[in-house]
Amino acid sequence: MTLAHKPKSKAALSSLVERMQELVAADLAAVEHLLATRAASPVSIIPDLSGYIVSAGGKRLRPLITLIAANAVGKANAATHALAAAVEFIHTATLLHDDVVDESALRRGKPAAKAVWGNKASILVGDFLFARAFNLLVETNSLQILNRLATASTVIAEGEVRQLAAMAARDLPTEEYLAIVEAKTGALFEAAAETGALSTTGAGYAGALATYGKNLGLAFQIIDDALDYGGTTSVIGKSVGDDFREGKITLPVIIARRRGSDEDRAFWDRALNPETQEDSDLAHAVHLIRATGAAEATVQEAEAYAALAKGALRTLPASQYRDALEDLADFCVSRAY
Repeated sequence: MTLAHKPKSKAALSSLVERMQELVAADLAAVEHLLATRAASPVSIIPDLSGYIVSAGGKRLRPLITLIAANAVGKANAATHALAAAVEFIHTATLLHDDVVDESALRRGKPAAKAVWGNKASILVGDFLFARAFNLLVETNSLQILNRLATASTVIAEGEVRQLAAMAARDLPTEEYLAIVEAKTGALFEAAAETGALSTTGAGYAGALATYGKNLGLAFQIIDDALDYGGTTSVIGKSVGDDFREGKITLPVIIARRRGSDEDRAFWDRALNPETQEDSDLAHAVHLIRATGAAEATVQEAEAYAALAKGALRTLPASQYRDALEDLADFCVSRAY
């Protein structure tokens, strides 16, 4: 199932993810059941709002990582299912909170929950999902898994605050950007893969899978940041400019600013300030990202992390599940093409 080349079309990407989902179909069905039942509450706004975002689904990438990692080194079980559902709830809770902080209008192509129910409800239901996640983690009967996900949740929150502070700095060092990405995205990918192993008899592979997950998360987020400016093509499957409008300093901007002229740097300093940003600035930002080669350089950085992720899998026994983990790394990068 390993890719011979990077898929270019949206259909090819969807097909790749569908094959991964089929590989762990029974396990994924158990996780979906947990997500539906544990999001229930007699307080009607909770299942309405949580169902709105959970049912939007996405690709269930993080639970997939947990399930495939578990099967790559052992056999997924009820504890693995509870863990995978908890990982998805933690991720969903962070999305609800992020949309409030970032003032995002859309999520997965439809109005963000906060645009429908308001900021207060979104934050409180996010808190509810965090609590449900830790209920599920207790059911794994593993203090090690519980501690690992609690630590990851702490790191994610620190990453969000760190990013907020970084928005005041126009000349953000690459190292600080990567530290934010590792905290915001890499931490949950890392914990999802590592604890997948810990939930089975394959705990000896937890370290390798942690390395895999961390680098996979870095590759995934770096590509997301490239996609905000159109990736490496002019036709993509998502809108561009959300990060730009929010004034976020991401790798494409860091590279374009570093390679640009004094005039270009003055543009970035003004345009990344929401108070002085103009409607026409996004088009010029995309032009600079492309003209300086920042889009390609960003994707190359992601490819390097994807290669590190795949390299960490070499100690795992050969199987279709290990192949699927490799494919996930290819998938993360291929979204930019």
